[in-house]
Amino acid sequence: MKNLSLKALFALSIGGLLSASAIGQGRFDDVEVKSEPVAGAVHMLVGAGGNIGVSAGADGLLIVDDQYADLAEKIAASLADISKEQTRYVINTHFHGDHTGSNAFFKTHKKATIFAHENVRVRLAAGEDADPASLPVVTYEKGVKFHMNGETIHVFHLANAHTDGDSAVWFEEPDVLHTGDLFFKDWFPFVDLNSGGSVPGYISAVESLLGMIDNDTKIIPGHGAMANKADYERFLNMMKETYAYVQAKKAAGMSEDDLVAAGLEEKWKSWAWRFITEERWIRTLYK
Repeated sequence: MKNLSLKALFALSIGGLLSASAIGQGRFDDVEVKSEPVAGAVHMLVGAGGNIGVSAGADGLLIVDDQYADLAEKIAASLADISKEQTRYVINTHFHGDHTGSNAFFKTHKKATIFAHENVRVRLAAGEDADPASLPVVTYEKGVKFHMNGETIHVFHLANAHTDGDSAVWFEEPDVLHTGDLFFKDWFPFVDLNSGGSVPGYISAVESLLGMIDNDTKIIPGHGAMANKADYERFLNMMKETYAYVQAKKAAGMSEDDLVAAGLEEKWKSWAWRFITEERWIRTLYK
C-alpha cells in the first residue's frame, strides 16, 4: 500500500463498493492514518477511504466519517494523539462503507452517538449482513447544529447528488467545510446513480456549497488533499463542461459507445483515475 498513489489507494477503497473482505484481508495493514491541523479546533485524518474531519477540544471529539472497520483502531490511535478526550459524536456524510465502516467500533467501544441523514440509516439497515451497531442513532431530514469546543458546527443535507443521503459539514468559526463525497479533488467524481445520486443534482449541490464560502474557506474534500474555493470552482467547471459536452453529443444522436470511443476533450484526461476512468465518467454523464 505504501507505494500506491493516492488515486490507486482510493480506487481500492472507494465508495463501499469494495468491502474490506472484498479487498482482501490484510490489505489495510500498511495504511497509516495521519492527522494534520486545519484551523481552530479542526483537524483532518487521512488513511484509506474518505477523509475524516475532527473537532477536538475540552468538550470532546466530534468526527465526520470514519473510513473502514479494519482501520478503526488506527483511527482511534490517531485521534488520541490529537486529544485524550472522549469521541462523543460521529457524523456520516453518506452511507458508503469507506465513510461508515467504523461506526460500530465508535458506537460500541467509544460510546459515540452517530448522526446522519435519515436515508443513510435506511440504506445501511438494508445492506447485506447489516450490523445494528453501525446504524446512526440520530437522523434528520434537513440538518442539525452542534455547539462544542467553542465553535458552531452546521450539518445540512443536499438532495440527490452523490447519493440520496448526502450531508456537508461547515465549521463556522474557523471557516472549514467538509464536503463528504461532494468533492473529489482534481478527479472525476463517483455519482452513485443506483442510490439516488444524479449529475444535475451533484452540480446543484456543489453550486450551493460554493455559494456559502469565500476565498478564505479551507475545504476538506471527501477524497484528495486539502483544498480551497478555487479548487472547488475548478471541479465544478469540469463537471459542467463535460456534462454539457456529453449531453450535446447525445442530443445530436451520438450513441453512448461511440462517445466513449471518441473520448472527452484532451484537457480532461488528467482527471481520470482507476475507479472513475474516462469511460466510466462518460457513461455516467450520458445517463
